[in-house]
Amino acid sequence: MSTVRTATTGRIHSWDLSTGVDGPGTRFVLFVSGCPLRCLYCANPDTWHMRDGEEMSVDAVMDEIGKFRRFVTAAGGGVTLTGGEPLLQSAFTAEVLRRCKEAGLHTALDTSGFLGARATDELLADTDLVLLDIKSFDVNTYRKLTGGELAPTLNFATRLDRLEVPMWIRYVLVPGWTDDLESVDALAGFVAGLSMVERVDVLSFHKLGAAKYEALGVPFPLLGNVVPDPELIENVRECFAKHGVQAY
Repeated sequence: MSTVRTATTGRIHSWDLSTGVDGPGTRFVLFVSGCPLRCLYCANPDTWHMRDGEEMSVDAVMDEIGKFRRFVTAAGGGVTLTGGEPLLQSAFTAEVLRRCKEAGLHTALDTSGFLGARATDELLADTDLVLLDIKSFDVNTYRKLTGGELAPTLNFATRLDRLEVPMWIRYVLVPGWTDDLESVDALAGFVAGLSMVERVDVLSFHKLGAAKYEALGVPFPLLGNVVPDPELIENVRECFAKHGVQAY
């Protein structure tokens, strides 16, 4: 295993430990600062700007990860890079993933795929799992919901499939925005055509980040939006099941 240290730096919002939501097992989750999208339901507006993050070297990050290595390994976990959008700082992200792989740690990348073109084949070779957030399968809804375009994410998903990189698809269910069952069915058909998708997580829209918007003096666009009820969640899961895709 290489012990060469590096001067590469990135801007980090924070890190935490989680179980079951950011990849398999217990994970060391690194929140990378900066994101090109402005999703209306975003729960982490405090990660939007790189300037608000703390500059850290890869070495410092790896030192921090090292403190928890035995714990996360024993718990069948690893390291997940999330944000923000980790591919906004693609060189830094690539270096952290590489070093984690060298250390024998399972690696996961949580991304919208909007900047998937920035992920080199080498970066993806060091990634054991991609948590791919597909915000909507309707082009117009995607643009209104995120401020970005859908095509880069779908292109990235197809590329991951070709490179045989395992994927978990994440779909945030927002009543009035992403609950159109015809659109969900179309997404399920697309996902069913990807052999490397292991599961789909249907995530319920929530307002847990509302206090962060208030602290930043920024309006939370979906503050008045309702959360999905159990029947709607089950209907969306069934759309995926009809296409042979396991959704949770």
